[in-house]
Amino acid sequence: MRSVLARRCLSALAFAVNLLALLAAAPQTRAQGGEPQYFAIRGAKIVPVSGPPVEGATIVVAHGVITAIGKDVTIPPDAWIIEGKGLTIYPGLFDAFTDVGLPSAPPATGAAAEGGGGGRRAAPTGEISRGPEDRPGTTPWRSAADEVTLTDKRVETWRNGGFTTVVSAPKGGMFPGQAAVLDLAGDRASEMVVKTPVAFPVSLQPGGGFGNFPGSLMGALAYVHQVWIDTDWSAQAQAIYEKNPRGVPRPRYDRTEAVLGEAIEDHTLVLIPANNSVQLRRALQLVDLWKLDDEDHVDGAIYGGQMAYEVAGEIAAKKVPVLVNLKWPEAEKDTDPEDKPSLRTLRFRDKAPSSPAELAKAGVPFAFYSGGLAAPKEILKAAKKSIDAGLAPDAALRALTLTPAEIYRVADRLGSIENGKIANLVITDGDLFDEKTKIKFVFVDGKRFEPREPEKPKDAPKGNLSGKWKLTYTTPEGPEESTLDVDMAADGTLSGTTSSKRGTASLISGYLSGDKFSYTINIPIEGNPTDVVFSGTFDGTTLKGTIDVMGYSIDFTGTKPTGRAASNDSTVAGGAQ
Repeated sequence: MRSVLARRCLSALAFAVNLLALLAAAPQTRAQGGEPQYFAIRGAKIVPVSGPPVEGATIVVAHGVITAIGKDVTIPPDAWIIEGKGLTIYPGLFDAFTDVGLPSAPPATGAAAEGGGGGRRAAPTGEISRGPEDRPGTTPWRSAADEVTLTDKRVETWRNGGFTTVVSAPKGGMFPGQAAVLDLAGDRASEMVVKTPVAFPVSLQPGGGFGNFPGSLMGALAYVHQVWIDTDWSAQAQAIYEKNPRGVPRPRYDRTEAVLGEAIEDHTLVLIPANNSVQLRRALQLVDLWKLDDEDHVDGAIYGGQMAYEVAGEIAAKKVPVLVNLKWPEAEKDTDPEDKPSLRTLRFRDKAPSSPAELAKAGVPFAFYSGGLAAPKEILKAAKKSIDAGLAPDAALRALTLTPAEIYRVADRLGSIENGKIANLVITDGDLFDEKTKIKFVFVDGKRFEPREPEKPKDAPKGNLSGKWKLTYTTPEGPEESTLDVDMAADGTLSGTTSSKRGTASLISGYLSGDKFSYTINIPIEGNPTDVVFSGTFDGTTLKGTIDVMGYSIDFTGTKPTGRAASNDSTVAGGAQ
């Protein structure tokens, strides 16, 4: 009885604390207050992407839209003027495939749990799927536009890094849901939605495991293909029935087939995972098999693409665009030095950043996406790596601005600096790909944001925290573990991710100062995104400290996992997910 009462009290307290936290955080999602509807940035270098750069030019923004660009433009008398001498204006950066703006864990909807409304049912999480009739990993009715939230701290983090727009999609399963183009600002979550749906991602990762369908890549391929066959059959059967329903048994309703059928009819883009050369060639075959190409346009795109240096010509022949994962393959942290990677793996790590240059040479439209990268600075650094591998800087910029807008068919409103387009702008004090360049202002839908500098360590770090750590602690629910995968910069700044049964989260901020460390993540607790702060001391081999969450403090320890690391050959096949 006491434990039940304690849990209820804890839940009520958590709700109250969380509500206060949300109310306190709300103003941070808005642009600076008291600003006019008109802005003018005067005398700056403008890089429109759709045309050559213009020196000493002025850009005028009114009611969220670009209204004038040039050297001799008339500035409205009530415009807020920003002196642009020494500044460069770029289009807002565009992350072409992510889940920024979405909750870390998918919501438990009644539709998913009850089978999604007729026809074959979606197997609830944890239930064993015996065959295709259970519709395992299939929830195409989920929509990023419905699940988007301003309380995802990555919205501000990405925006501070110059990203004004993302294509976000739900995760989980082989047909996880519908992607939407989102702008990273708004007073309400619905204001972030620019266009929906713009794509249906497909995953070929078998999620069944032993005794659960599908438990292999072959099973996943067969299942996904069967869904497309069923969808095509259902569309034809329904069309025939609508023409002459009398005396004919009516076709059954299947939610999956209805949603996917509508997407196909609307020519919604289908995203197919493929990273190595075998997968890329298979993806090109799937484009044909699923009838995603016709005389007018291709309705399929590839995501992953890191081994495109081997098949760029074949991709070009099919005219299929590619979303390139910027999390380049590299050796796992703390790998056993006796584990020698294969020559193919070493070649893949070396050549992967050259894939964008090969795609550009072949004339393949490509865009960049963050993949598993945890911070915007890492995204730009990875894009710079492709420049060092032969990609022209203007092509790299295009892959982060106009090309993703073209692939997702929103270039009429986003991706470049042109009259009439949405005022998504990044204003810097130098070249975008120079590590020393600072972002001075970001405009999203014409609203001005001034990025805040993250907290810096005060003392030189004693040691290096980089690597994978196993964290152990005891919550009110019992003993738990999580994995911290962290990179430390020379000044002690931390970036990376944490993974546990509660999901995967990126470090919002973090540092090691002397022997003291601190980092913050944001995870859903009782349905609400909540900041969780890990802080303590590092003695060179172990971590020891406290977890502060919702007014509670929990002790934890961290150690490096022991044992031989797994073979890194798998990195050749990975990267698309």
